[in-house]
Amino acid sequence: MQIDPRYAELKEWINDTLGITDYELTTVSGDASFRRYFRLVSDKHNYIAVDAPPDKENNKIFTDVTHLLEAEGLPVPHIFYCALNFGYFLLSDFGDTLFLNILNDNNADELYAKAFDALLIIQKTSAVSLPPYDYSLLHQEMELFREWYLGKNLTLKLTEDENKNLTSVFEKLTDNALQQPQVFVHRDYHSRNLMHIDNAYPGIIDYQDAVCGPVTYDLVSLLRDCYIQWPEEKIQNWVQNYFQQIITRNIIDNIDFEIFSKWFDLMGIQRHLKAIGIFSRLNFRDSKPNYLQDIPRTLSYIRNIAPKYPETQNLAQFIKKRIPS
Repeated sequence: MQIDPRYAELKEWINDTLGITDYELTTVSGDASFRRYFRLVSDKHNYIAVDAPPDKENNKIFTDVTHLLEAEGLPVPHIFYCALNFGYFLLSDFGDTLFLNILNDNNADELYAKAFDALLIIQKTSAVSLPPYDYSLLHQEMELFREWYLGKNLTLKLTEDENKNLTSVFEKLTDNALQQPQVFVHRDYHSRNLMHIDNAYPGIIDYQDAVCGPVTYDLVSLLRDCYIQWPEEKIQNWVQNYFQQIITRNIIDNIDFEIFSKWFDLMGIQRHLKAIGIFSRLNFRDSKPNYLQDIPRTLSYIRNIAPKYPETQNLAQFIKKRIPS
């Protein structure tokens, strides 16, 4: 039987913190990180217990961002108890109903309207304490595509010209991100991190990687979601609707929709390159192969958008030539 010292330590901490030993602790669907989630239920208690190893997760940022968003009235898991140095938390339980599980043609407008309302508040929240989504981080993310997807997953050997062209595309996508207004960015604002709860807004989770970054980032995470795909006409209507709202709320100004739409499209390519790299790394490094099934959908966004812009023509040609459909 495999020994799990952190699980045993978590239970010991729960026993000491709540003064109980009679409770059920069941695994809740995990995520792509090293964090683990458990539902704690007893006669008097109902929490989500979190094991977030402090040598692998930045738990201070998680608590800081929780307090920032909670102060804005957004429904994020309340931290009832925490042992920050050990990486153990007891949080409020939002249930199991992810947006991903219930989104359909009939309710998408309603659910996304709630997500937009919450995102407007997020983008108005002060981001001065957050790390910047800077040149180095943007490039580091896109390099995951080259290393883990092209190199490890497809075992492609790139020519010198292909490597140069790829680096040039990364530069242009970075420029696109940095020229945008910089706001509070959740960084994983999509259907698996939004929960359907009894509130005007969705329950918001998995925001510990928040940064100060491009205004279109969370919007493209939501609408060109790696886990669910919508017709492009629908996406464009939602983008235009959101654009009008951020203009009205002075989140951006002096920007026309054509520019915003291009920011959105190129930002999506940057994010999808990163996501494809991460999905590949999760398989090869972390033995989580299930994410490989999301690569074709994510790659399809790049195939559809990259040919439209001079900045990504080389990427479109490279994918068409070297990556099987």
